[in-house]
Amino acid sequence: MSTGNLRRRLHHEDVDGRKNEHVDITNVDSLDEPLLGRSSYDNGGSEVYNPRRQDLWDDDDRKKELLHWLFLFSNLIAQWAQWLANIIASSGSIFGRLFPFSSDNETGNPVYLSPLQEERLDNLRRRLQISFDGSRIEHQDALRQLWKLAYPSREIPPLKSELWKEMGWQGTDPSTDFRGGGYISLENLIFFARNYPGSFQMLLNKVQGQRSDWEYPFAVAGINISFMLIQMLDLQSTVPSSKWGVRFVELLGRDENAFDHLYCVAFRMLDAQWLVKRASYMEFNEVMKSTRTQLERELVLEDVLAVKDLPSYTMLDK
Repeated sequence: MSTGNLRRRLHHEDVDGRKNEHVDITNVDSLDEPLLGRSSYDNGGSEVYNPRRQDLWDDDDRKKELLHWLFLFSNLIAQWAQWLANIIASSGSIFGRLFPFSSDNETGNPVYLSPLQEERLDNLRRRLQISFDGSRIEHQDALRQLWKLAYPSREIPPLKSELWKEMGWQGTDPSTDFRGGGYISLENLIFFARNYPGSFQMLLNKVQGQRSDWEYPFAVAGINISFMLIQMLDLQSTVPSSKWGVRFVELLGRDENAFDHLYCVAFRMLDAQWLVKRASYMEFNEVMKSTRTQLERELVLEDVLAVKDLPSYTMLDK
């Protein structure tokens, strides 16, 4: 568009050249659409009143006011719901257990705990609260017991010794490796050695399959499995908040040692995944994730009424 086609004309009464200034576009070449929409100024610069436009403004105002009140009302409802949920969650009462307000509950139904399930779940949670303490005699004895189960014909070494690395501890002092696993992870290892010694020895000594030159450390892997199960089953919440947690409570009602048996299945499953993937130490976290995925899949099978019904349980050797 040439500048000659748009000529600026000023009315004679304009002193400063600005008052009633307008653009003459009578000779614009190929102008099919108005520039920046329809002009608001006509007839010497005065704005033309348009009743329809006024109605649109009124509609906009009403919409804004309606949205404002809806926003306030929704905030009020959200705050009330949060207040009620906090009261129920903090009460720890049976009512709170029967009517959980967890948004993560994938079952979509309230979780009903029988007195037996509630008792066993509380007992398990008390175990979770115990941290490993290397200064406690019973914890020291538990470590010695684990060594005796792992190496029946060998002498028990001091609690700080290079020999502990053979079991898969990262340093000379096993007490430094527990961290988030807690004392229950040591109990899980002892349970594994006692109840499934065949599988325990096979995993400890890495005697099955084509092994990596840089294998996963047995004892530390066991601690990680305990921690993974605690997170997966949501055992630190007031009520189970996932379909796996709900199913586990059902298994716990039938077997008070369900967590320990499930630990053994998970450990055996991890080693199988390790061999299938031909993994090395740097891929340990990936193997843990795939182990958890498979365990979650098996837990929700309809015909699983006990840990022994899990398909992977058949891999355990007593």
